[in-house]
Amino acid sequence: MLGDALRVAAPRDFDVPATTLLLDSMNPFDIESFVATGGLIGLCVLIFVETGILVGFIFPGDSVLFTAGVFAAQPEPFAPLWLLCLAVPLAAILGDQCGYFIGRRVGRSVVEGKLMRTIGPEYLAKTNHYFDRFGPLTVFFGRFIGIVRTLTPLVAGFSGMSHRTFTLFSVLGSFTWAAGIILLGYFLGNVPLIRDNIEIFIIASVLTIVVPTFIHLARRWRTARRDRRAGAS
Repeated sequence: MLGDALRVAAPRDFDVPATTLLLDSMNPFDIESFVATGGLIGLCVLIFVETGILVGFIFPGDSVLFTAGVFAAQPEPFAPLWLLCLAVPLAAILGDQCGYFIGRRVGRSVVEGKLMRTIGPEYLAKTNHYFDRFGPLTVFFGRFIGIVRTLTPLVAGFSGMSHRTFTLFSVLGSFTWAAGIILLGYFLGNVPLIRDNIEIFIIASVLTIVVPTFIHLARRWRTARRDRRAGAS
């Protein structure tokens, strides 16, 4: 049974060039193609990167998980639902561990680095505020808040949170978040309105993530450019 599940977790064999499949599976913003060609492996890699590596804040994790659940409800799912609800949370947990140890080892240099200035110090301040107010519960609830879930492991490691405490709330949050969104997509995927208009809902879900991200980055770029001009004058 597990062997069959692992086989369906691999990318599907569509009748298109291999390079096209590879490029599609590497593009997380083309969610339908990403899920279809990247399969379970690609999905797990994306979730790991979103949490474990700071550049992952640009990835639309929520939308990808919801779409994966919708696809899992189709007559020929790309992976069994049980395997999705097990493997993806594990990938999120591993990503958390990676981010935690990066924060513990080189946290200050990352926090003060150029990438953090690009993301915006206000998000780091927001994450620190959550830790000050809610403590380790931030690791759990931070999973459900966009960029915060990328910064949470880093801040937890940098602030010296106990690894055991961090791991406990990471496991609880990862399974609740990942499996919860996948199951939401799975059951809504059986609703005729959504099932018959999957592409429209996928595009809408992507836009809700991508558009605000690019607007934020554009504003950061304009602010930095304006500050440089002011400094030069």
